Amino acid sequence: MSAVWIDDEDALDDVIDEILDEDRYAIDTEFHRERTYYPQLALVQLRWGTSTALVDPLAVDPRVLRPLFDADPLAVFHAAQQDLDVLWSAAGAIPARIFDTQIAAGFLGYSTPSLQTLAQSLLKVSLPKGDRLTDWLRRPLTRDQRDYAARDVEHLLEMHDRLAGELGRLGRSEWVEASVADLVRRSSQEHDPDAAWLRLKDVRTLKGDARGVAQALAAWRERRAADDDVPVRRIMSDMALVGIAQRMPSSVEDLAHVRGIDDRLLRGANAREILDAVREGRGRTVSRPERHGEELDARARAALTLMGSWVAEVARRERLDPVLLATRADLVDFANGGTAGRLASGWRAELVANDLRDILEGRAGVAVDDRGRLRLVDCRTMSSR
Repeated sequence: MSAVWIDDEDALDDVIDEILDEDRYAIDTEFHRERTYYPQLALVQLRWGTSTALVDPLAVDPRVLRPLFDADPLAVFHAAQQDLDVLWSAAGAIPARIFDTQIAAGFLGYSTPSLQTLAQSLLKVSLPKGDRLTDWLRRPLTRDQRDYAARDVEHLLEMHDRLAGELGRLGRSEWVEASVADLVRRSSQEHDPDAAWLRLKDVRTLKGDARGVAQALAAWRERRAADDDVPVRRIMSDMALVGIAQRMPSSVEDLAHVRGIDDRLLRGANAREILDAVREGRGRTVSRPERHGEELDARARAALTLMGSWVAEVARRERLDPVLLATRADLVDFANGGTAGRLASGWRAELVANDLRDILEGRAGVAVDDRGRLRLVDCRTMSSR
């Protein structure tokens, strides 16, 4: 398909002026993040009406897009999470109004569909699969790269029409809006360095003071990676971080005996900051990270499996992606009496909260009918419903 290449600000201003006369536009991004801490925006694809533009953020400051993002036209994405992350980083803003075709499809029975899968299912259109090894930062982009990038937004507006129409018919438009609002809220939250230790592979093996050291050291690594704009593994490997947390070295000599520590970490500011983080972390009281469900009492843990099975059954009946209805973390929060979780109010509560409460409190059980489907059984009368 034909797409206009935009590599100067005047041309981008013209595109924005055209889109501002529309009620919606499709948008996608290409980016890399494997060599940097912050994602590197490499391309922005825009489609409005029958026009498509490929914006080169290496030639044009992506912050020029902010007037478009702040304006009223609806931005149609597919799987927007990472696009929003990279736009926050590069442009300092994201669109004020968003529709995510992947989220919307989840409310119509699709399970986290790819763009290719959804285009085929909704429109009977075959899209090419992307090459994950494509270098989108290299210039000039090839004709094949440009064509592929343009195809990512070519059908999004038509998909929006199909999805929005079906969601309206089922009365689920507000459900999608609420889920997109959650997505936007997550994208706009600052990353907390003090939570970085929880992503360590072997975090659950740490005990006592080692947890505080791991937390302090992982936060230091996170901040250094952000300052240097490099991946956290370039600052220090997970293996070295966990090793330091376990050994808690008090000198450079002790530090040198930790597996995974190279000479770079034994010199100057690096060594001083690592040892400072160890000393700081040893004084912290940090709770052991728990798997979802371990913090529940035995009765609630036993009910959790039944609750999850019933969520899956309701999702099947209602043509919903089960993850959109409730995750295991949602169920744990519900079982703990949480009042601010996703199951506490809104459409999710209307669909399953009463049933889940009955299961949790022993008033209902789950059985299998003669068609292999689940049903709730009233444990007081042994009648099914």
